[in-house]
Amino acid sequence: MTKTGKLPTLYPSTKPTNMKKWLIGSFVGAVIIFVWQFLSWTVFQLHEAEARYLPAQDSVLSYLSTQFKETGTYMLPTVPPGTSQEKAEELGKTMDGKPWATLTYRTSYTHDMARPMIRGFLTGLVMVFCLIYILTRAGTPAGIRIFAASIAMGLITFLWSPYMMHNWFQTPVADLWGPLTDSLVAWGLTGIWLGWWLNKEGKSR
Repeated sequence: MTKTGKLPTLYPSTKPTNMKKWLIGSFVGAVIIFVWQFLSWTVFQLHEAEARYLPAQDSVLSYLSTQFKETGTYMLPTVPPGTSQEKAEELGKTMDGKPWATLTYRTSYTHDMARPMIRGFLTGLVMVFCLIYILTRAGTPAGIRIFAASIAMGLITFLWSPYMMHNWFQTPVADLWGPLTDSLVAWGLTGIWLGWWLNKEGKSR
């Protein structure tokens, strides 16, 4: 109990955050995520394990182009559509211990970074906006709570996508370290920013 006889709360502010504050918080958060992604893939090279070099890449691609006619993700081997469950289980047994692959093939490469960069930034903007919405429904939490929630957001995105791929499709463990680092660092930095900004007093509140 506090001196006023009220129970302490983890939500010191009960005022809803106005849209201007939401948008500024989301924009800066998206910048943080975008910049970290750039540093992660270029400067720090955290994702090298996810794009390994194959010396025979030219001959392999030349052969693949004779086998694949359309863009898609393929599992090798697998059974044709409509195959019975029994046949699928039989293939699984015969393939136990043998090589297999999950392959994403594209019929043509387009060196256009502008569109992915724009989409990447907008995706970050939407994610941070959604996080702010969730956090502020009962008022604005204390900064440490916002930081913890942001870390939780990062872990959720990591567990739902990269780790699930490892769990079900056995992607190499080495491929997980880059996404895990991204999730913790990018969302941790975003949480520090939001923890300060959303609790900042001022006219924009």
